[in-house]
Amino acid sequence: METIIFATKNKGKIKEINAILEDMNVKVVSMEDAGITFDVVEDGTTFEENAMKKAVQIMEISQKITLSDDSGLEIDYMDKAPGVYSARFLGEDTPYSQRFDAIFEKLAGVEAEKRTARFVSCIAAAFPDGRKLMSYDTVEGIIGWEVKGENGFGYDPIFYVPEIEKYMAELSPEEKNAISHRGKALRKMKVLLKKELDK
Repeated sequence: METIIFATKNKGKIKEINAILEDMNVKVVSMEDAGITFDVVEDGTTFEENAMKKAVQIMEISQKITLSDDSGLEIDYMDKAPGVYSARFLGEDTPYSQRFDAIFEKLAGVEAEKRTARFVSCIAAAFPDGRKLMSYDTVEGIIGWEVKGENGFGYDPIFYVPEIEKYMAELSPEEKNAISHRGKALRKMKVLLKKELDK
């Protein structure tokens, strides 16, 4: 069984990816599980740059196939902010509750049609032999008016998906994987990985 490293310390992401790749003969482990403590500086200006930089740097340390994702929330009314800076919005250690408050403040009085937003996920894969893969997807929604739901992580509790009439954090892991930006990008990556691993 091939061990693949996912360049993250986020246990939620590892669970998501293992659920999607479960029928492949691979085991996905976190950097922590692989004993890697290195922090990649995410200084790219695009999701693609950040994802590939992380994948390549962790692959160089581990010498194993490494996957990485860079994802974030784009709010149209805020000129697509926080975007690539989603994880560092208002400072790296700022609690999400404060970030939510700041977003609600910016969107105070803004009607639903102008609260459009999307989660973006870009997934990169780097192989020790130099091969590289990339996949990308989004999920469209709006910024809600309250914090709702106990599941998920990050901005999920303020992201409302009109087509299913639920906040992202109200979804079960299975429901989220079916529609989420990361779920969709991972399924695209799965197809690309299968091709490469079958060579």
